[in-house]
Amino acid sequence: MTHDWSRLNHLQLGRYAEYFTKMQFVLLGLDVYSAEVDDRGIDFVVRQEPDRYWDVQVKSARKLNYVFMRKEVFPLRPNLLLALTLFEDGRDPDQYLIPATRWTQPGELFVERDYEGKISKPEFGLNLSRKRLHELDPFRFANAAAGIFGPGPASSL
Repeated sequence: MTHDWSRLNHLQLGRYAEYFTKMQFVLLGLDVYSAEVDDRGIDFVVRQEPDRYWDVQVKSARKLNYVFMRKEVFPLRPNLLLALTLFEDGRDPDQYLIPATRWTQPGELFVERDYEGKISKPEFGLNLSRKRLHELDPFRFANAAAGIFGPGPASSL
């Protein structure tokens, strides 16, 4: 099946990424709880028995450019994850799962911008490009999920 992601508008693409990501977590055997209101930058919560929880922020991109999360809703804590879905026409989406704590050591790909004296609010971001894309390989969804949630159904993704 050939995917023509360019036919979807920005909101449709984002919604697709969110549902697609939720189903990936369900395949891992995790419980998924949707947020009724997304005013805190959390799209949903995943739970692993008996009492482990992660907040998940979903971002999607059609082109390799800049993706960001406002610092006020993306604090660098161990139980916050960024689920990034990259769409390219003619291909299945590429998915990545990145712990928020990865931004404690920013660089060229994982950036921190404070915009002191500017209108823009402080943010963490990803400078996506073909040149840097390989740096996301350790965060491919199946591998990263196995590292975060442990072995199990994740290895079959």
